[in-house]
Amino acid sequence: MSTPDRDQRPFDLIVFGATSFVGQIVVGHLVERGDRKLRWAMAGRNEAKLAEVAAETRACVDHIVADAGDLDEMRALARRARVIASTVGPYAKYGSNLVQACAEEGTDYVDLTGEPQWMRRMIDIHTVVATVSGARIVHSCGFDSIPSDMGVWFTQQESVERFGEPCVRIGMRLVGARGGASGGTIADTA
Repeated sequence: MSTPDRDQRPFDLIVFGATSFVGQIVVGHLVERGDRKLRWAMAGRNEAKLAEVAAETRACVDHIVADAGDLDEMRALARRARVIASTVGPYAKYGSNLVQACAEEGTDYVDLTGEPQWMRRMIDIHTVVATVSGARIVHSCGFDSIPSDMGVWFTQQESVERFGEPCVRIGMRLVGARGGASGGTIADTA
């Protein structure tokens, strides 16, 4: 397990899955943000599609071709960035190698999965290695986490204001929502 100095890596951020629906939104946001200090790249399995997204979003960044099914390619990808944001789902099918690689290489990782069984498996398998390498693995940074995270934050603020202390435990149940699940979230992950 190697953990090269994170400051020596060529990229602060790699968007893996840049050609996916959400990946294109992330790339577009980064281009609009226009932070010249942020060293970032886009990655995916198809150079032609990466070039297409770059042209559509006017992203003048490096393209990295990498296959989620190849652990060695995921390790090489992880060694090139301080953080990898993955939009490649279903994660149970396409995400495990990247999480392993990030944990091993000391690379921070975020995704937007809505697959709790897979998240539990990744936590159980990779926590020790990620702790040793210094990698922070953060799942569900998107719609699936926002309602509960904001609900807990609001409830804790109210509890402190009303009772002088935060709640020890908070449960949440979703009884209705509009919209639908992404293709990756509802895909067969068996």
